[in-house]
Parts: sequence; C-alpha cells; structure tokens
Amino acid sequence: MPPVFRFAPSPNGYLHLGHAYSALLNFDLARRAGGRFLLRIEDIDATRCRPEFEAAIYEDLAWLGIAWETPVRRQSEHFARYREAVELLSAMGLVYPSFESRAEIARMVADREATAPWPRDPDGAPLYPGAAQSLPAAERSRLIGQGIPYALRLDMEAARARANQLTWVEHGEGPHGETGVIRAQPEAWGDVILARKETPTSYHLSVVIDDALQGVTDVVRGRDLFWSTSVHRVLQFLLGIPEPAYRHHRLIEDASGEKLSKSTQATGLRELRGRGVTPSEVRRFVGLSDDLRNTTGGC
Repeated sequence: MPPVFRFAPSPNGYLHLGHAYSALLNFDLARRAGGRFLLRIEDIDATRCRPEFEAAIYEDLAWLGIAWETPVRRQSEHFARYREAVELLSAMGLVYPSFESRAEIARMVADREATAPWPRDPDGAPLYPGAAQSLPAAERSRLIGQGIPYALRLDMEAARARANQLTWVEHGEGPHGETGVIRAQPEAWGDVILARKETPTSYHLSVVIDDALQGVTDVVRGRDLFWSTSVHRVLQFLLGIPEPAYRHHRLIEDASGEKLSKSTQATGLRELRGRGVTPSEVRRFVGLSDDLRNTTGGC
C-alpha cells in the first residue's frame, strides 16, 4: 500500500508561510514516495472557523501547485463519529464531566499558586485543578439536567493504568532534538478535554480518529505538536486504532524568533501573492528545494 500524507489546517484565518512549509513538505514527501496526499479541514470550532477562510485555503494551496484528493474531509460533518468514540471511552469508565468555567479554573489555579507553583502542560497551560471527577453521579446528572455547560475530560490516571508504557518512533526531531524512540508522557497533560457540551470532540480526539479513518500512514507536522503525540498515543491505544509514523518538522519563525501566527500579515500567502511573489520564491523562503530528490525540509 502506498504511504498516505495529509495537511490539516483550521479555517480560522488565512494561511501563512508556516502553513506553506508544512503543506509543501507533506506534498513533496508524498510525491517522492509515490504516495497519496490528503487535505483535511479541521473546522470543529464553529465560533472561529469561517467559509471565506476555507475557500482561501483551497486558493492558496492550488496557487502553490499542490493537488489533493477529493472529497475533502471536513470535521464538522463527522461529529457523530467523534461522539461514538467518546461514548466508547465513557463505557470504559475513563470520561467524566467538569462544570467549571474557564474563569473559575483560572481562579482556582491562582489560589493554588498563592502558596506553590501549579503544574502546567507542555504548552504552558495549567493542568485541570478541579474535583469534578469525585462528584456523585446524581450531582452530575442534576447539573447536566439544568443545562450547565460542561467539558468531558479523560481520566488520565485511569487511562495510563490501562495503557501502561507507550512510545512512538520520531522520524523528525522534537523541540530539543528528541528523535528515535520517544517515551510518551500523556500524564504531563493532565485530564485533557475530549469534548464539550456544545462541541462533541476536541483536536486531540478528532485528529487520531480522522488519521485512522483516512488511512494516514505518515503524520508530518510542526514541532509545536511534538508532545501532543503523547496524548494521541494513549487515545490510539484505548480506541484500538493504528499508530502512524511521526515526523515533526521545524517551525517557520518571524524576525523575533516567534512562531508565525495567522495574524502575521507580512508572511500571509494572500499578501505575498498580491505582491507578486511566486510559488518558487515561497519554496525558497521556507527552505525547500524544487528538486524532489532533496525534499528534506530541514526537519
């Protein structure tokens, strides 16, 4: 079977050079390996994702010379599939609802940090500090019945007890040069959110399900998602789905050394195209050769 690569942007802004690098690298690797290249639209955030941004993704990628298989998978069309996965994990006793708002969680963390540092995940966000896991079932039902917003969280301690030791093989390089066999550390993320009352999935859940359903064999993405792989490995184990090969690549940074964001207009593909920049010049900007025999991408 030929390898399958994918590029999976969220339509919550216009693409920039960092997206161009990741998309081109995946496309080049697929062509060099005689494999397939998929485009997936990760549009689960209904408040930020907009049709004009999705249309711009197609425009920008086509301008770069990238071709993809159709139909394109749009995550917003598959909420029922993600809900099934949450129900499966719930049946294992691994999911519980938490009812604190973001502001309430921030206050709880601040209270705890008045006396000692509170642990944070690899992205710098505080771990969930609440006690919703110990709420009696009747109280949970009462709060849900009242229409109180909630998040469905993975009981990471129980999940880790089932999964034991997990690893992945890193074919690229992590933020500090990590490569080869990497020990997954999902506990570093605490009880991650799998879904919310209004959105029956999360990035972590939908990405592992989609990669499995689409037969993705090679996940090539930025180093900012390197440690997220720990969460993805435990979900893959629990859901009984295959582990793809992982290759995390360098990030394209601005002049100050910060990762590009979708608000960085100077590096937006639409702005560059409007200034007469060519696709070949974009490839050079991000350090990619036009020669497929040299598709390394400086991972």
